[in-house]
Amino acid sequence: MSENRLDGSDDLERSIDWKQGLAIALGVPLLILPSLGYLPMYVSAAAILIWGISVLQGFMQSTAYAEMATTFPKASGLPGFAQHVFRTENYKGKYDKGKLIGGFSAWSYWFAWNPVLAIFSILVGGYLHGLFPVLAETFTEYQLALISGLVIFTGLFVVNWFGLKDGAKLGYVLAAFSLIPLVVLTVAPFATGKVELSNITGSWMPADWAWDMHHILILFGIFAIAQWSACAWETAAIYGPEYKNPSRDVPKALYACGIICFFSFVLVQSAVIGVLGVEGVLAEPLSPLIPVAQAVFGQAGTMVTIIMLIAAMVLIIQTAYLGSSRAMHSMSSEGNLPRVFGKTNRQGTPFVAMLVIGAFNLVLISMGTPAAILAASAIGYTCANGISLFAYVRAKNHPAFANLERPFRAPKGWKKVALLFGLFNLPLCLAGVVYLNSLEVGWTSTWVGFLVLSLYIPIWFYTQRESRRLKDKSATAPSSDEDAGDLQRVPNPS
Repeated sequence: MSENRLDGSDDLERSIDWKQGLAIALGVPLLILPSLGYLPMYVSAAAILIWGISVLQGFMQSTAYAEMATTFPKASGLPGFAQHVFRTENYKGKYDKGKLIGGFSAWSYWFAWNPVLAIFSILVGGYLHGLFPVLAETFTEYQLALISGLVIFTGLFVVNWFGLKDGAKLGYVLAAFSLIPLVVLTVAPFATGKVELSNITGSWMPADWAWDMHHILILFGIFAIAQWSACAWETAAIYGPEYKNPSRDVPKALYACGIICFFSFVLVQSAVIGVLGVEGVLAEPLSPLIPVAQAVFGQAGTMVTIIMLIAAMVLIIQTAYLGSSRAMHSMSSEGNLPRVFGKTNRQGTPFVAMLVIGAFNLVLISMGTPAAILAASAIGYTCANGISLFAYVRAKNHPAFANLERPFRAPKGWKKVALLFGLFNLPLCLAGVVYLNSLEVGWTSTWVGFLVLSLYIPIWFYTQRESRRLKDKSATAPSSDEDAGDLQRVPNPS
């Protein structure tokens, strides 16, 4: 078994336990913020049910992911599983097509998490523009978003330079600063009687809702958008190579985050609709928590809410920054991206990937519209989940993986569950989100999404040529090292 990476030294460091993994992933419950006003626009108060079902979908999928994470403890979550399972050991022809499938899944996952940095930097800039008149007089919203992104990305890069353990410490601080006020803001309307149940029960579904093909496609699209937030706690598994005890830490971190997400997503949406009603939510689609705070706490509550939301957005950016950088590192380690993206410093931080991600998101901020970026990102997340679940089914069926140790096992027959949700993602949710994008933001975001995903093809072929050059070079030099691209020396199917 080889523990080396493509450059022979770029292993991630096992430095965290499940509580620290949970702290980093705690940005996920806050991913509901940009969609609090979006889902009710299409499904009214039934958005509450959509969130609950979507988090339960996350439990179905993450149970499979937990087994994969402990079976392949050196694989970085979804991108690592798919790359390893689809790789072919003795393929025929010039290129390994199975490796391409796994690499594409990892690239889709990277594209799903990566734009979170730009989305929430734009939102931070918008909040600052509205909160401080002096800033509004000096800077435009775009300039504030760009400045916010630059400051946040630089700060997170410096903090995480010293390793994932320090990133977890920042997660503790941000979680306390943002989650606790969010919990208070969610519970207070119920405790003070501000929630009117008639606001929920009286507007359960839109009056013009019909179970025709148009609305069914919208529903699949809504589930795809909701999944982008409500199932994203699978990111706790991406730190598999950095947990001290993956077989114990991965399931604990996953399920703890999932439970928090279930109550958070359902209660936050219930509080917002219960206080404002569906019409009130649609009147304030980008930040409905602000009028909720005004109704419960007055003007002072609004100021606290905005500060809390900004802290929450930094926590979300931290979660996305670390997750997407691990995805790039994983692709490089498997020979699916150029080796430079696998470079780590002495603390095991993939700093080159983090620099590239920061620069890419500064460019994305220029799009200026969070909804368009999220719509494109959701396409990548749907593809990543679908292919990863198919990878689980393959790992359960193929005899090459039959004798692997599985410290955590999903319940018997779970491959059927994984297959069902894989097909739910691909093609149903993919078709739905493309259709919903066409209605909501036009075809631009869809074309951007498919363009970014398709860019992986030429990058992958370049990487394969690079790998062959390195292999030919090493063959002419005396060396006893094994091929550094393998996560584990498990015979893959040919």
